[in-house]
Amino acid sequence: MTRPWIAALALALPLTLAVAPGARAADAGAYPTKPVRIIVPFTPGGAADIMTRALGERLRPHLGQPVVIENKPGAGTVIASDYVARQAPDGYTLLMAASSLGIAPAVFKTVGYDPVKDFTPITLVASVVHVLEVNARLPVTNVKELIDYLKTSGKSVSYSSAGSGTSTHLEAELFKTMAGVQMAHIPYKGSAPALNDLVGGNVQVMFDAYASSAPHIKSGSVRALAVTTAKRSATLPDLPTVAESGLPGYEAMPWLGLLAPAGAPPEVVKRVHAATQQALKDPALREQFRALGLDIIGNTPEEFATFIKQDAQKWAKVAKASGAQAD
Repeated sequence: MTRPWIAALALALPLTLAVAPGARAADAGAYPTKPVRIIVPFTPGGAADIMTRALGERLRPHLGQPVVIENKPGAGTVIASDYVARQAPDGYTLLMAASSLGIAPAVFKTVGYDPVKDFTPITLVASVVHVLEVNARLPVTNVKELIDYLKTSGKSVSYSSAGSGTSTHLEAELFKTMAGVQMAHIPYKGSAPALNDLVGGNVQVMFDAYASSAPHIKSGSVRALAVTTAKRSATLPDLPTVAESGLPGYEAMPWLGLLAPAGAPPEVVKRVHAATQQALKDPALREQFRALGLDIIGNTPEEFATFIKQDAQKWAKVAKASGAQAD
């Protein structure tokens, strides 16, 4: 005769086994259950920092948890990138990566991460509007005239950058190679001093973020010739691209995008991606991005993964051809 407690256990056991997988799925789907950190590879107060903090505020209601922004600047964003690559792939530490993620391995002697293998792409948040600009006294008004001037004037022309191995350096080297022109590179410790010497006429050409150059462009001390992206910028719709105004095929798109460490669960990536898409629809946020010189993109994880691979390969070729190395 079967004892009553044995029968009860037999009935309960299958139910327990059936519920357990569902309980695990519910636990996985509960992400996030604590604050999410976004690591910014720049100092506080810059465009990338301001943008990430504004985005974090909009992510909070969609994720149901606070979003904490931490700054880890240094070594051309390598410090922050390497730090996030080594974190647990649980979705609680994310990186607001910059285009230097893929540039750094080409210009630094050693980098502790692989931009393709060591991260899980979530979304390319925005492109950073960069412009090709010249000192207002240089007698050129478009890219074609600049190329002609560099080829025929017989005068020595210099360009400034935010530092050796930076995106502004490689953008100019790509331009030189494609246009078949020569310009001397004058590296600075950051965009501000490089821009100051452009305004003062100590250098004649510069590739720079529109956000930092805008006051000088508006004052007339610097002349913007074109944006560096393949398509015109929503921020500067009347300014042509380098490609359409004298150098077909030229494209350089500095960017900012969300990454998780490699191996992040698909459901976590899906959740953060969906929350970001919702946040990027906010009209006030979109206006803030525009004021910072950022064009919103918000693509899929798959599209972002393809982009990172291609972008890293592109700048590796430019760095090798030019011999560019980080300071």
